[in-house]
Amino acid sequence: MADISKEELFQVIKRLTLKISNLFSIPPNDLNSQYIGAVAGLAVAIFFIWRLLRSPGGTQHMQQKWQGTTSASHGVSAQTNDSVAPSGVSSPLDDSRAQNVVDELFQPVKPTLGQIVRQRLSEGRKVTCRLLGVILEESRPEELQKRATVKSSVLEVLLEITKFCDLYLMERVLDDESEKIVLVALEDAGVFTSGGLVKDKVLFCGTENGRSSFVRQLEPDWHIDSNPEVISQLARFIKYQLHVSPIRTEKTAANVFNAPSLEQFFGSV
Repeated sequence: MADISKEELFQVIKRLTLKISNLFSIPPNDLNSQYIGAVAGLAVAIFFIWRLLRSPGGTQHMQQKWQGTTSASHGVSAQTNDSVAPSGVSSPLDDSRAQNVVDELFQPVKPTLGQIVRQRLSEGRKVTCRLLGVILEESRPEELQKRATVKSSVLEVLLEITKFCDLYLMERVLDDESEKIVLVALEDAGVFTSGGLVKDKVLFCGTENGRSSFVRQLEPDWHIDSNPEVISQLARFIKYQLHVSPIRTEKTAANVFNAPSLEQFFGSV
C-alpha cells in the first residue's frame, strides 16, 4: 500500500465514493448480506487510506521515493518529464490500479454452509427427517435387514442442521435387528459425535402412518421425506416440508419444496 501514489489513492477514494452512492440507491428491502459486508469493507478501507494519507511517515516515504526516482533519472530528465502526467490528471495506469483495488473490496462474500442452512430453513428450530432415501443410500425397509449405508455427501449438511436445530431422524423398519444396523451405521459415520444428535432422537416405527404420527406429535418447523404420500398427508399440518426425490416432481403445495437430495437443496454439491 505504501507504493501507491497520491493520485492513485485519490482515484481509489473517488471510485469508493461512487460505490457508496450506488449502494444507497438500492431500496432497503433489497439489501442483503453481500451489500452489508461490502459497506463494512468500504468503511475499513476508507479509514485505512485516511490513516495512510495523514501519517507523516507514509507521506515522507512517497516523497522520498519520488525524489529518489527523479535524481536517478537526472540525465534523461527531458524524456522523463515528457512522460509524466500533469498534476491533477490521472493516467490510465492509475485508473486501472484504483479500479482493481475497488473491485477487490467489492468481491461478493460467499456464505458459509451454516449460513445457507439457516437461511434455507428460515431459521426453523425443529426438524424431522426420514432416513431411507435421504440420509441412507438404501430406499426400502427390506434392505435395512442386511445393511445401512450413510451417504457421505449428506454428512456435512446433517451436522450443520444439528448445530442450531432440534433434529429427529425416523424410519419404518421390519424388525429390531434393522434398528441396530441403522444405529451402528449412524454412529460409525460420526453423526452422534457433534453433540447435536443423540440416539434417543432416532425413532423407529412399523408403518408409514406411524412416521406421520411421529411428525405430527413433534410439530416440527420442517419435515423432510422421500415418500410423496407422507408429504401430501402432512402438508396441512407442518409449516414447511422438503420432498427429496431423484425424479423431478411438481410442487404439490406452497409449503412443500422439492430437491433431488438433501445436500443439493442446500447447495453443498
